[in-house]
Amino acid sequence: MTAILLPLTFNLVISSADGAVLGACLALAIATLLFIFYIQPDASDLAPRRSKLDQLLERRDTLYDNLRDLRFEFRSGKYSEGDYEGMKASLENEAAMILAEIDQVTESQVRRPRGPRSAESERGPR
Repeated sequence: MTAILLPLTFNLVISSADGAVLGACLALAIATLLFIFYIQPDASDLAPRRSKLDQLLERRDTLYDNLRDLRFEFRSGKYSEGDYEGMKASLENEAAMILAEIDQVTESQVRRPRGPRSAESERGPR
């Protein structure tokens, strides 16, 4: 009977290097599962990073680029004068609204006191 069992037995011999690799793989698998199922993202991680002022400044720059491109395309003959004036007025109105909103945002961020100025501050130091 022992002769029959010998070929069927399976000897598993793990060297110390194989054990270290196996341990590292097991630790990585456990860490991955913990990260996937137990770590929740913080609400601040999902929030947009750009402030309102950054968004307004980007929109202002885009409008200025559009006005410059419109002027170039009008000069190259792509638009009639009536179309150009209409589109230009629309872009300028939108730019004016954006600039007013930028002023509101920056005023609310700075909030400098605007009390009466002394006569010395108006004349400057002597």
